[in-house]
Amino acid sequence: MLKAENIKKKFTKITKKKEQIEFYANNGISIEAHDGEIIGILGPNGAGKTTLLRIIAGILEPTSGSVSFDNLNYQDNETEIKKNIAYLSGNTKIYNTLSCYELLHMCADIYGVKQEDAKTRIEKISQTLDMNSFLYNRIGSLSTGQTQRVNIARCLIHNPKYYILDEATSGLDIISSQIILNFIKGEKQKGKTILYSTHYMEEAENICDKVIMINKGIIIAEGTPAKIKKDTQTTNLRDAFFKLIEGDKNEE
Repeated sequence: MLKAENIKKKFTKITKKKEQIEFYANNGISIEAHDGEIIGILGPNGAGKTTLLRIIAGILEPTSGSVSFDNLNYQDNETEIKKNIAYLSGNTKIYNTLSCYELLHMCADIYGVKQEDAKTRIEKISQTLDMNSFLYNRIGSLSTGQTQRVNIARCLIHNPKYYILDEATSGLDIISSQIILNFIKGEKQKGKTILYSTHYMEEAENICDKVIMINKGIIIAEGTPAKIKKDTQTTNLRDAFFKLIEGDKNEE
């Protein structure tokens, strides 16, 4: 089980008048994700989604709060935890001069995957993500959708238990998006745990077991898509989100 408890992350920004202002990108966020669950993290730009996922992935340290995987914390078990997670950022850059195959082999070496196992893993991943037609092409020559599939493929090479995916389908065509969504559904069936951040409410409604809506660094709603729609008396998550945001504005 993945557990994030009371996560707070404080930053300081400088105004045009050279004043320092402190603000919380995350302000008391708690999440639990169990085996075989897809948890959607939804919210607008600047809501705190990426900061939260980077903290859970061990890239940022929280100002306060804790993160654990199967009761292991980063402070004492960082290497073991990172062997079992895959983190995909929305702006991850990969080596354009390498072929897809070369990149995946390099990632396999980094994670200590045996040579004979790496070859089998690459073949299976390539088939799953429909990469066979461009597996030996240079990454710099690929389309945006193909590049994103390679990006996801590098996260799979060590067979992680936990996936932390930040805007995995952002800007992709419908075919590449569907391939990635089908992959996510397949990993869920294998008992993997997936945190999935997206701007696309329809995607979340389609694949997520539970949704956590974030705005201005705090959780404004959580539960199954059906529960959130029922609680807000709406027919889709997009309308539910805007209704919740309107409630925040009224309170202000």
